[in-house]
Amino acid sequence: MEQYLCNPLFKKLGSIADEQGISVFVIGGYVRDIFLKRQSKDIDILVIGNGIDYAEKVGKALGTAVSIFKNFGTAMLRYNDLEVEFVGARKESYRSNSRKPIVEDGTLEDDQKRRDFTINTLAISLNKDSYGELTDPFKGIEDMDLRLIRTPLDARETFSDDPLRMMRAIRFAAQLHFVIDEEAINAIKLNKERIGIVSKERVTDELNKIILSECPSVGFEYLFDTGLLELIFPQMAQLYGVEVINGKGHKDNFYHTLEVLDNVAAMSDDLWLRWAAILHDIAKPATKRFDPLHGWSFHGHEDKGARMVPKIFSQLKLPLNEKMKFVQKLVQLHLRPIVLAQALITDSAVRRLLFDAGEDIEALMLLCHADVTTKNEYKKKKYRQNFELVKQKLKSVEERDQIRNWQPPVSGNDIMELFNLKAGKEVGLIKNYIREGILEGEISNTRDEALKFALKKAGELGLKPVRQLL
Repeated sequence: MEQYLCNPLFKKLGSIADEQGISVFVIGGYVRDIFLKRQSKDIDILVIGNGIDYAEKVGKALGTAVSIFKNFGTAMLRYNDLEVEFVGARKESYRSNSRKPIVEDGTLEDDQKRRDFTINTLAISLNKDSYGELTDPFKGIEDMDLRLIRTPLDARETFSDDPLRMMRAIRFAAQLHFVIDEEAINAIKLNKERIGIVSKERVTDELNKIILSECPSVGFEYLFDTGLLELIFPQMAQLYGVEVINGKGHKDNFYHTLEVLDNVAAMSDDLWLRWAAILHDIAKPATKRFDPLHGWSFHGHEDKGARMVPKIFSQLKLPLNEKMKFVQKLVQLHLRPIVLAQALITDSAVRRLLFDAGEDIEALMLLCHADVTTKNEYKKKKYRQNFELVKQKLKSVEERDQIRNWQPPVSGNDIMELFNLKAGKEVGLIKNYIREGILEGEISNTRDEALKFALKKAGELGLKPVRQLL
């Protein structure tokens, strides 16, 4: 293993440990990623002794500041582009109502036993007399070869002690393209209710990491099959299932959503665009209706879905800022390009879409492209060809009319000065006439034409200008 410890930092850490007469190891994710050939800039250093004291000596030797977290018994420093965390070896015990352990000093073996998964128990010695020696007591390398997520001790106890590990197991499976051991799956099902003792923020942090994985559907299928999804994100779990009446059924909106999410993930690593994919049909269960003549419908699911977004973001402790508004906008508008792709595309409809979507039009079109999940290859090809026509139309109308992020060429102050009005209903009406005139193509998006149009519409309201146009 010595060949993988080429960074001079490791030799330095070992020599400082030798001077202090203590044993140190690099452990956990950094070692795992060596075998998985993944880049890692986070290094966990395990000290058989006092991790904070050792970290302070390392910081002094390297001439770098050390951050100390006494409540957790850890310390951290940055060295070039690496983040190095130090902890003393420990053994842990848990109370049933908390995932915070009771900690005692321990041995290397004690510390490896307390870790979540076998692939994270690997440790490499940094001391001179054993430099590069690997300790793998739970066959973590074998599990990596098998692409298996497995706990070092009894999975039921591991997940009961710290229920967040259930989310982490699923996250690692999604990120690494591994499968979760059957014993671990059964233990998650048994302990799923204990996720309730974990803070929403920690759960959502793991959920976001699942969403950002290369194929997030893997993680969501595990969440659904184990029963965790129903507990942490019930609205999504409710998308599952197909109802059939008089031989007519609708598609399973849960698996459709996962397909859309994977499609988006293949095209973009934007977390919030992926959230828009997750939520685009979230209101279908609430809007589902059956008509004997026409079958199933979900009328208005885009409007209701957009109204659901703030509540879901609040529930999951996601940011209630422009990120939420971006997702809400895309949920609201996700059917609009699809309708344009199915019908004769008018300039007016395109201008309105550009006006409503603004700078998010490309993200919206990407979401709509991903939303085509029909298994009929002819239909899929036709839809996507039509989307290309819509994109071309959007580009040509935008270049000509400059509607994206549209600002009225005539302001409310202009109108008040022109007709000697105070702020009120008439000013709003005239501004609305101008906007509609531009969007409908009655006038061009210029100040001159907008002012002339304002005079015309004001005349219809019985208003006269107090000055001539220049």
